[in-house]
Amino acid sequence: MKKDNFNVLEEKVGYKFKDKGLLEEALTHKTYAFEADIPLEYNERLEFLGDSILNFIVAEQLYKSNKYFSEGELTRRRSIGVNNNFLANIARKLGIGNFLLLGKGEIKQDGAKNRTNLANSLEALIGAIYLDSDMDAVREFILFKIFNKEFQF
Repeated sequence: MKKDNFNVLEEKVGYKFKDKGLLEEALTHKTYAFEADIPLEYNERLEFLGDSILNFIVAEQLYKSNKYFSEGELTRRRSIGVNNNFLANIARKLGIGNFLLLGKGEIKQDGAKNRTNLANSLEALIGAIYLDSDMDAVREFILFKIFNKEFQF
């Protein structure tokens, strides 16, 4: 089962979870949770948190790196780094789709390759790393694993 190989994903993202439950929740799609025999948490709440953290870290880095950019230019650049296409591409490079826990219907629709599922699970992973550690650890993940050479601040 995919859960047995989460340590492979931890190596790829460069973060070892203390609470493996947070990692599992970040990778659990609601279709998988709804089909489970017992109630399971799924990644939407972590996605909400991760999206906010991602926006903050990107805004902070842009602000620090571009002293003369206007608010409009900072906003435009931030939107490039937090959009679903960009995040889905990073999730593909990290191989996150191989670890997603999906329901039967989502599997039939090739949900592990779905752009939205990939972007959402990356945001959920950000939220999970934050809850498992602190802002410094999640900042390091965002700046060096997500944006490393992929985005110019």
